[in-house]
Amino acid sequence: MSVDPFLNPVKIIEPENKLPDYTFDQLPEEQKSILASHGWTDLMPVQRKTIPYMLAARDMLVQSKTGSGKTGAFVLPLLQVIVRDHLFPQALILVPTRELAIQVHDEVEKLSQGTGIRSTAIFGGVSYEPQVKALKDGVHIIVATPGRLMDHIQRGQVDLLSVRDLILDEADEMLSMGFYPDMQKIRRYLPKELACTMFSATIPQTVKSLAREFQRKSASFLSLSYDQVIANNLEHHYYMCDVMEKDSMTIKVLEYECPESCMIFCNKKSNVSYLEQVLKNYGFNVGALSGDVSQSLREKTLKAFRSRELNILICTDVAARGIDIDHVSHVIVYDHPDDHEVYVHRSGRTARAGRSGLAISLITPVEEIELKQTAADFGINFIKKEPLTEQVIAEKVCARTREKLQKSNISLGQKDRERIGHFIPLVKEMANGSSDDQMLLAYLLDRYTWKR
Repeated sequence: MSVDPFLNPVKIIEPENKLPDYTFDQLPEEQKSILASHGWTDLMPVQRKTIPYMLAARDMLVQSKTGSGKTGAFVLPLLQVIVRDHLFPQALILVPTRELAIQVHDEVEKLSQGTGIRSTAIFGGVSYEPQVKALKDGVHIIVATPGRLMDHIQRGQVDLLSVRDLILDEADEMLSMGFYPDMQKIRRYLPKELACTMFSATIPQTVKSLAREFQRKSASFLSLSYDQVIANNLEHHYYMCDVMEKDSMTIKVLEYECPESCMIFCNKKSNVSYLEQVLKNYGFNVGALSGDVSQSLREKTLKAFRSRELNILICTDVAARGIDIDHVSHVIVYDHPDDHEVYVHRSGRTARAGRSGLAISLITPVEEIELKQTAADFGINFIKKEPLTEQVIAEKVCARTREKLQKSNISLGQKDRERIGHFIPLVKEMANGSSDDQMLLAYLLDRYTWKR
């Protein structure tokens, strides 16, 4: 029996004066009922460990693997402490990307359904009017990206004086130089006395230092993955290739793996749009997310990927932060990131919540040096794979096709066999006929078996 790495974290570091774990049975009846309607019967480790500290209003810096349930760890306690008849923002959740703002807000709405607790998402790239209206009508919880929230603050459209809880999701990104100036400005508009909880999969020393500016001196550290930020049900493979061969290598990997659901990460927006066109021309069912894609199209694409209408999503790291899609089976790293921690977030899009996953990197000789450093930094066992030749791919495709056909054949009834039997003479004729006939048969097999 395999061990679920999320139910059994490798190592847990708890604060001094630690609090007892929180259990599902301790949740208010209203909350238990809502969770049960969504199929929740238990809490995940990060939720059991974190909720007591948040309910006690203790400042915390929480480290936990990607996909381990961090969003529920802060949403569940926040919903318990909201004063419902005080229609002013009482909790502020700051996130680095629009996609993550939408996702976290969706989770807040799902878990607060029927309670009367109001929330809104504040992010850029869309009209101000709906956000202004929501703020005027009154909300209890705001989920926001720093830039757009600062715009609303400066326009006098949001009152943060009732905020009692500040949450930083993906804290390592929120305290990076890109967001740090806005974070400092926002802090000036918040009450001096509030509880601040920060979450991230990776917490370098710089984050620990900067966190002190936003948390009280009594802030504590809780880690459920101190010596392993990578899920141990995730395999890491890499293929060597020239930089000019990465597009063709991507096609080979997709043909060989035939992933149920795959995210492909590029460092540059130009590579995203180029690779999207290459894969579409080859016949793959693919969408793209990057800063060059409009917000409305990004939301439409992400929705299609969530619902499995698309099974391949190409993106920059705008989609690597916190996007929680359980069914991602493969991640392809088209370009190895300069920041090694980014690899953790990219690969963490698969193998979520105990599921297995495969992260595949396409590596040039120069990038192999960085890959080995990433391996050393995070204790990752990267497996170097043999080149994917046409013969190797053909053998895998044929084996997969035969297996799928055999499964279909098992379910055929007698009448089906009689009807299909009429085609056997044609199949024999075409199989032994011209190359055009054989290509037509191959085309039919491809259409039936290859999930694009």
